Amino acid sequence: MEHYMNALRSYADFSGRNRRKAYWMFVLINTLISIALSFVDELIGFYIISNIYSLALLIPSLSAGARRLHDTGRSGWWQLLWLVPVIGWIVLIVFLAQDSHEGENDYGPNPKELAAEPAAV
Repeated sequence: MEHYMNALRSYADFSGRNRRKAYWMFVLINTLISIALSFVDELIGFYIISNIYSLALLIPSLSAGARRLHDTGRSGWWQLLWLVPVIGWIVLIVFLAQDSHEGENDYGPNPKELAAEPAAV
């Protein structure tokens, strides 16, 4: 839940890098909430709750995806591959699932290496 809340807190921050675990935990929790809200919509017969939720999380999802792509050394604009049916989706999922580039890249320091550094006493 921490990764989900961090993504919401930095909802419009398209700069920096995002670890693979943080991105996929955000996607998992977002998907589970969407499924639950769709079920509630089906029960009450009013199909707007899940649509409002999806619209509200559009910008946070795009920013989390952009930061994840930055971590692999790619521009956030690669998310436009979602517009290409099937092939684009597969390529983008592969990009999002790749490990971080080691060291610093054009988008900032590697968050995995920052987390591994011992805390200063």
